Amino acid sequence: MDLLLDAICVVDPQGRFVYISGACERIFGYTCEELVGTSMMDLVYPDDREKTLATAREVMLGQQKNHFENRYVRKDGQIVHIMWSASWSEEEQLRVAVAHDVTEQKKTEALQAAVYAISEAANSAEDLAALFLLIHQIVARLLPLNLFCVALREEDTGSLNFPYYADQHSSPDARESVDARTLSAEIIASSAPLLLTADTPADDIGLRALSDTSSLNWLGVPLIATRGTFGALLLHSSSTTQRYTSRDLELLHYVSTQIASAVQRMQMQSRLQFLSHYDHLTELPNRTLLFDRMEQALARARRENGKVSLLYLDLDKFKQVNDTYGHGVGDQLLRAVADRLRQCVREVDTVSRVGGDEFVILLEDINQPEHALLVAEKVRAQLNMPFHLAEHSLMMIPSIGIALYPEHADEQNELLNLADRAMYYAKQSGGNRFEIALKKDRSDNMGR
Repeated sequence: MDLLLDAICVVDPQGRFVYISGACERIFGYTCEELVGTSMMDLVYPDDREKTLATAREVMLGQQKNHFENRYVRKDGQIVHIMWSASWSEEEQLRVAVAHDVTEQKKTEALQAAVYAISEAANSAEDLAALFLLIHQIVARLLPLNLFCVALREEDTGSLNFPYYADQHSSPDARESVDARTLSAEIIASSAPLLLTADTPADDIGLRALSDTSSLNWLGVPLIATRGTFGALLLHSSSTTQRYTSRDLELLHYVSTQIASAVQRMQMQSRLQFLSHYDHLTELPNRTLLFDRMEQALARARRENGKVSLLYLDLDKFKQVNDTYGHGVGDQLLRAVADRLRQCVREVDTVSRVGGDEFVILLEDINQPEHALLVAEKVRAQLNMPFHLAEHSLMMIPSIGIALYPEHADEQNELLNLADRAMYYAKQSGGNRFEIALKKDRSDNMGR
């Protein structure tokens, strides 16, 4: 029987091993001498003990059990999946079972399921944050972990950021640890996988870089696309019984190809979506997104009897900046103007670039029309301060037109046209001022 690939185990009513065949050492890592007299339940994976005890009771009541599966912890801390066939000998008062190791089969099935799940996640996730959460859940079904993080390298600056960082031992909003950042940077720089455990040689570069070597159980792989390595997946387990192995590294490296592809596709989709709704130079909402937000703001205002205001802004003599200093300086100026405009409004408001040197500010849920005037004056004061760009000190004079809902119009195109017309009158009146739109007599307008 010692030549059989499957293990034969004989257990007494108290669950102690009475006899085991030689194959047990290959499957469980323990010799026959080490196991005989010990409790079978000591080897069962903690999460599987309850169902194992229940099945053992059924066998002792005379029920034949075939194809029962549970997990055991090997002597080296690895998890093995076992399929059992067991029966009860009433005469001998012993439980006799045959154990078939199905670990490799389970790993193959889990790997196939993970690859399919990652593909599904890439198609179903709404954004990168949702995708990373799904990937975390998928990887957690494959490997033990208490920390899972995704590190990405910014293409323009080369800086490292962590769009996803989850550690069971820290708060949900905790920043990444020093060791997580160090190891992720090393993986990306080397484009090589990383395995650090208590068995790692003391002179290993990764080991020497760690600030905390009290819990050595790290696993990491690079995320590689056609343009090179752009990120890393990093795992840590605090388990004292399960150390990561080279097989675990191979498994994670295999699924990382699917993960990298999913991340790249999601990034491309996010970028295309961004470009379709935002101005590429200032990263402000463009006309399309502005109209969408205007429509939503007006719908809310109608329901709640609220007020909305539009500020249409133009930079006087901006063309002279381009002609005198070049378009590079002009672009810098537009970005600086966008930054100052953002500082003048609340988070619920929208600052949009609608073309050239023209901007529109959508003020939602204002209490009084006068509040729009206060914002316009704040904008004027902000833009009157010098802009220090490329060794030049530039002055900008804005012309601002203001239109209000429901005072001036109740439809977005008319509201925008009235604000645009009021801005034109502000410019014709010398600029550096704001004008309020009126549908009737221009002579009744207030000027500032």
